[in-house]
Amino acid sequence: MSTNNPLKGWQVDRSQIRTLGVGLQRPECILAEADGTIWTADARGVMRIAADGTQTLIRQQQAGVERQLDAQSLILGGSLPNGIAFNRDGDVLIANFGTDAIELMTRDGRSRTLHDHIDGQPLGKTNFVLTDSRGRIWFTVTTRQQPWTRSINEKTADGYVGLIDEHGIRIVADGFVGTNEIRLDAKEEWLYVVESNARRISRLRVADDGACSGREVFGPADLGGIPDGFAFDAFGNLWITLIMAERLVALTPEGELLTLLDDGRPEAIRVFDEHFHAGTMTPEIMATCKGELAPWMASLTFGGPDLRTVYLGSLMGTTLPCFRSPVAGLPMSHWRPR
Repeated sequence: MSTNNPLKGWQVDRSQIRTLGVGLQRPECILAEADGTIWTADARGVMRIAADGTQTLIRQQQAGVERQLDAQSLILGGSLPNGIAFNRDGDVLIANFGTDAIELMTRDGRSRTLHDHIDGQPLGKTNFVLTDSRGRIWFTVTTRQQPWTRSINEKTADGYVGLIDEHGIRIVADGFVGTNEIRLDAKEEWLYVVESNARRISRLRVADDGACSGREVFGPADLGGIPDGFAFDAFGNLWITLIMAERLVALTPEGELLTLLDDGRPEAIRVFDEHFHAGTMTPEIMATCKGELAPWMASLTFGGPDLRTVYLGSLMGTTLPCFRSPVAGLPMSHWRPR
């Protein structure tokens, strides 16, 4: 398989990168519809970008705000739509990193809180949301520490994965170090979990009732940077963004780590890593690491009619860089409205 891997020896041609969208605020998570429509999280709500480039900002009527694109504002306080997913009706589920809640927003902006507590306790710092083929809602909580940035320096293992189904809301896996994005494989037999502050990917077996077990590290114990977003391609490569390092890498089925795009600043990354490992990180140090293409590169999504267009999300960007991939993304029909 390795000799036929389309990513072997391939890197993103920077001259072929184009951008989509203008004036976006914190376009962290991206959804792609089959007709070419792109949806991205935005600090003010959710931005819809039609196939012809027309933008429509759908403000959350309960919480949308304007904010400055500075390091302190983008990681602390206020409504911050972070992870987004479609439900079966085509409405948008939101993991709101600012309100610490799982929310539901209709396509005209009507919003309501689905859950902000679990087992009688506040959810914590909700990060990502995902739906499966049965319409169940999976979500992640990065930490319950206050302020949440303590978890970066203390490497706190209090992150968890939750599930919302016909039985209600419950925790199905916990003890993660900075839980971020999650993905299911094509057969929904494995749940993959980004542990940002441990700089690794973990995975668990998924039972029919949603119970998770058999946790193991998938790939290197340290990816050489902080993973944030990830997605599988049809070949089995796992594409991963390394935020602050500003790199896009891919983990092959054989476990080899390939660099596909490097937009990092070596000296800033060196200083960042020193503070990260010493537990002395600050927003100001983080701010020095932003690249040019997708500042604080955070997520990626495969889109287009052939699922070969890659869109990059970021925490400090105002547009979505995109480029063509030599391999299609993993088809996951339930990621799109039916």
